[in-house]
Amino acid sequence: MLATPIASAPTQKPGVVMSAAYAAGRRVADVELEEAGKWARQPGHLVWIGLYEPSAELLGQVQAQFGLHPLAIEDAQTAHQRPKLERYGDCLFLVARTAQLASRRIMLGETHVFVGRGFVVTVRHGASVSYAPVREKTEACPGLLAHGEDYILYAVLDFIVDNYAPVMETVLAEVEAIEDSVLKRELRPDEIERLYLLRRDLLRLRTAVVPLVEVCRKLEHGDMVAIDEEMQPLFRDVSDHLRGAQDEIDAVREVLAFAFEASLMLGQAQQTNITRRLAAWAAILAVPTAIAGIYGMNFEFMPELKWRYGYFMVLGGIFAACAVLYWRFRRSGWL
Repeated sequence: MLATPIASAPTQKPGVVMSAAYAAGRRVADVELEEAGKWARQPGHLVWIGLYEPSAELLGQVQAQFGLHPLAIEDAQTAHQRPKLERYGDCLFLVARTAQLASRRIMLGETHVFVGRGFVVTVRHGASVSYAPVREKTEACPGLLAHGEDYILYAVLDFIVDNYAPVMETVLAEVEAIEDSVLKRELRPDEIERLYLLRRDLLRLRTAVVPLVEVCRKLEHGDMVAIDEEMQPLFRDVSDHLRGAQDEIDAVREVLAFAFEASLMLGQAQQTNITRRLAAWAAILAVPTAIAGIYGMNFEFMPELKWRYGYFMVLGGIFAACAVLYWRFRRSGWL
């Protein structure tokens, strides 16, 4: 009775993005949450439920339908979980971090995935794009979707990892622009602040990527659950993409560190140059100041006071001394 496809999708509760049943790799029905457990227990059927920031009540209904562990449900309610893979009986619970650019900042979200016999439940929190493209891609390949839960889990993980790429491309373009300008001029305060924010965001992204490599390794080798042998190379591919993302993050952070250090060195060099110029002019001005100070003393008997050409000789001597000092400082690069 339940295997008969329905013509129209049921009205979903707030927080439920989709709830569908599949058989032999094909979508056969959109199901109510209250009927999801019955569909999942039918031989050869699979239920895929997508949730977005669900309430505790909604998660409780999902728990009742599939017998999910309370600790896993508690984790799914709370964002800011570290990427991990845990097993509760016959059910896997996976946490992955998602990334998006918003207002020039890298925003991290989370996806929690429950995988059991006959069902997959994805729970999204925070910054995360819709998984509608994933559903369209999987439904377009019935032969692969016939592999069941393993393929859906791979498709979700692959989509999450692929979405790291546009984030890194945008950040890399901005970093290259900063790197080009840092050798031409001293960075402005707002640009230095941007360097700091980018390094901090990339560090947060790295903490999301690195643990996910170990999660994929466990799935690839079947450390916690038996994965279809045909699916294992797919998880290996996700691991390779994650390692590539990790290397790119580390490289960009190194470039940002270099740009920051180069900006500081250029600033110090500019300050040193200004200090040298000031010192050179101070030395030049010290000559007329010293001579004027000597002749400004109120002594009655001074040799040059009665000399007819003394004034011109003093001025000539001041000019000659200043000219020699200017030439020496200019030659040494201080002026």
